Amino acid sequence: MYKFKNKTQKMVLTAAFAAIIIIMANVPFLGYIPVGVIKATTLHIPVIIGAVLMGPASGAFLGFIFGVTSLLSATFNPTLTSFCFSPFYSVGDFHGNFKSLIVCFVPRILIGIVAYFVFAGIMKVFKGKRRIKETIALPIAGVLGSMTNTILVMGSIYIFFGQQYMAAKEITGSLIAAIMAIVVGNGIPEAIVCAVLVTLIGKALLHFAELQ
Repeated sequence: MYKFKNKTQKMVLTAAFAAIIIIMANVPFLGYIPVGVIKATTLHIPVIIGAVLMGPASGAFLGFIFGVTSLLSATFNPTLTSFCFSPFYSVGDFHGNFKSLIVCFVPRILIGIVAYFVFAGIMKVFKGKRRIKETIALPIAGVLGSMTNTILVMGSIYIFFGQQYMAAKEITGSLIAAIMAIVVGNGIPEAIVCAVLVTLIGKALLHFAELQ
């Protein structure tokens, strides 16, 4: 975590990261990438980087902004499973409710918190030069932050919307197997991409911050 000279500097940087998330969410195939009846995402990446730079509170706030964009996307640009993310989505037998807000917000808020404490913990435990420790801590924080989103979102869907989700995706077998397939098929590639980008961008920004 970068040590800011004052609260205003931190607030400005947090606002800049929030703006990046909003822009990414509104650029087609950048923030949200349609994959069948679900959407893959890259919005966890600025959340994780922001958390590493600015701490868990900022990371949680950026995760909340991510959640807001998810809610809006599910409401105004829906897929068949958007009822899981928006209480305002209702088509046929598929209805969102207040539990949709839990799926939409809680995993996203926890992304930054998990990523920060993973990064900070590794930086504290490992010995050696800071640059080497960052090279270890950043990709691990990226992977675990990304998987926090995937596992908690899919786990919440299983708990709150299992039957509706099965019907929407026309799943005839095991719901657990279908969810695990999504975690493996979408979650692992997302985590790998996240680890690479968080490491490259995070190291550059941390180095730049030290020069200020």
